[in-house]
Amino acid sequence: MSVDPSAIPNFGGQPGRPSGDQSGGQPQQARKPAGPIMPNQDLIKQLLDRMKLKYVVDKQGDLVAPWKDFRTYFMFRGEKQQRILSVRTFYDRPHTIDDKPRLLESVDEWNHTTLWPKVYTHTNDDGSVRLIGEVQMLIGAGVGFDHFVASLVSWVRASVEFDRWLVERLGLEKDAESAEGDENERNERNEGNEGGAGGDDA
Repeated sequence: MSVDPSAIPNFGGQPGRPSGDQSGGQPQQARKPAGPIMPNQDLIKQLLDRMKLKYVVDKQGDLVAPWKDFRTYFMFRGEKQQRILSVRTFYDRPHTIDDKPRLLESVDEWNHTTLWPKVYTHTNDDGSVRLIGEVQMLIGAGVGFDHFVASLVSWVRASVEFDRWLVERLGLEKDAESAEGDENERNERNEGNEGGAGGDDA
């Protein structure tokens, strides 16, 4: 998952002309901005398209890229010099309150050894616990185009990597396979019971 900044459509720059062109001919291919830019949702859509990632806009107007077990939101907040971009990932795997100590230990390990996303727990009213990862960038004064593209791609990649890391760290994949095996066994047992009952009636 990588993006060449030069492959992103022009954003904020002006089309160039060939040096010495006196005829007012066709402009050269649009070039990327030379100075700071003010990122917006359209630019992020272009980046996600380049990464071949699906996305939707939710009811609040925020951009969301969904995966199987998590969703990454790209949210602009604040005004003028305090405007920020927050990239927040909600990991959908539910955990119980009894799992929280183990989750906190894992999250501490991740946060100490990686730059982003910084991950924390959220406990719902029903007692279920989920994880949230977040990265923020202050953009109110403008940011460099290459820096913004590289940062966003890195954040998305790291959000995906955290999910993989946690699955391996906690053995969640094995737990899921075990639960699926137990369910299949129950279904087979129930089917066998139904068949036996039918035979007795005959």
